[in-house]
Amino acid sequence: MDRIEELLKQYREEMMETVQKWVSIPSVKGEAAPGAPFGEEARRALDTAMKDCERFGLKTEIFDGYAGHADLGEGNTRDALAILAHLDVVPVGDGWTYEPFGAKRENGRIYGRGASDDKGPAAAALYAMRAVREAGVPLRRKVRLILGCDEECGSSDIAYYKKVCEMPRSGFSPDADYPVINIEKGGVHLQFDGEMSPDGLQILSMQVGERANVIPGFASALVEGDEETAKKAEEAGKQFGFPVNTTLCNGAVIIETTGVTGHAAYPSQGKNAIGQMLLIFKALGAQGAALELADTVGMTFNGENLGIAMRDDISGELTGSLDIIRIENGHLTAVMDIRYPVLFNPDTMFALLRQRLRFLKVSDAGSRPPHFVSDQSDLVQELLEAYHEVTGGEKRTIAIGGGTYAQSLEEGVAFGAQFPGNPDLAHQADEYISEEDLFQNARIIAHAIVRLAGKEKEE
Repeated sequence: MDRIEELLKQYREEMMETVQKWVSIPSVKGEAAPGAPFGEEARRALDTAMKDCERFGLKTEIFDGYAGHADLGEGNTRDALAILAHLDVVPVGDGWTYEPFGAKRENGRIYGRGASDDKGPAAAALYAMRAVREAGVPLRRKVRLILGCDEECGSSDIAYYKKVCEMPRSGFSPDADYPVINIEKGGVHLQFDGEMSPDGLQILSMQVGERANVIPGFASALVEGDEETAKKAEEAGKQFGFPVNTTLCNGAVIIETTGVTGHAAYPSQGKNAIGQMLLIFKALGAQGAALELADTVGMTFNGENLGIAMRDDISGELTGSLDIIRIENGHLTAVMDIRYPVLFNPDTMFALLRQRLRFLKVSDAGSRPPHFVSDQSDLVQELLEAYHEVTGGEKRTIAIGGGTYAQSLEEGVAFGAQFPGNPDLAHQADEYISEEDLFQNARIIAHAIVRLAGKEKEE
């Protein structure tokens, strides 16, 4: 490992520049084009990354713009060690003080959307593979880096990849937390639909939220009202403890609430601006569907008011985040991101909701089952050893609400790239990755490759 460590130190500055280059590409999902199913910028990110892989002597292939892979070593693909990361990013959102795609380096950090989720970790994996190759480490199995372009919107990229290319059985995704995540909760997007009430506050329009997995940090709504309505809204905001701004507009009032954006898998770490607005609607006398959504969701995030709160000792509690809402022409539609424990039955959840809700209809707008890998597996144990070798950190497994590419593998886990105790910046304003964390990730992944694919492991 000494030679690998020496090489990674030599690569350090180049690796930072590579991450800056990748982060500067605004690879938010866009309009499909020939060879670019997720938009031109996502394809540009994929082409750029694959060219860097080729530069380092890896064998690459791109699959119709959905995904690409880069191979180190030879061998049966089914038995290869897979490392899966993604190049797409969520929309920028509100609250940035740095240019979201400026990739600025400052105070030992690289700022930009995708820096930590997941372009920085993807680059760390590439440089780890480069170091293993140039150090001349003999491999007993092929190592395959798979880079996708649609992880943030349902992973149709990996679904396509699996149709046209054989997928390795085992591997990891550096797209969550250390030490090792061997349990990922199930997920379902609840869609609520309801007609607005002719009584009480009349909500004319509200269009908030772009992705069901991103907590909105700003919300705006147009309601019928006057100066008195505006005053009541602002007073209600003070009572609830969050800022509310109002503007009179031709016999109506524009109401704005400001929260804190974040990842829907961790709703307690953000402040949902939609939830804030629902509380204001209730204070102003909303009825029907809007009131029911305020009462059953509002600013809560554990499903208690919906009657679906649950936890187990294996994976923790159910969480929920209301991240999209549309109110127009007297109709309300909203989408809530639910992450549920391994032992929870989503069919029971829908039955409970349909029994409880009076004004809102609920439907399944997309779901995925929980994912579990034994903590006694060789994969998990070797990854824990690699993490401990570099950091000295505790060798333990954890469960998360997030979903990663690891679920596309028969035996897949999330491995990094967030270190214990560090703030989770995925999907948040001023997202960054520290240069030291990036370097440490490359070291850990290199150790993992040697332990899981190096020939000396057999001897």
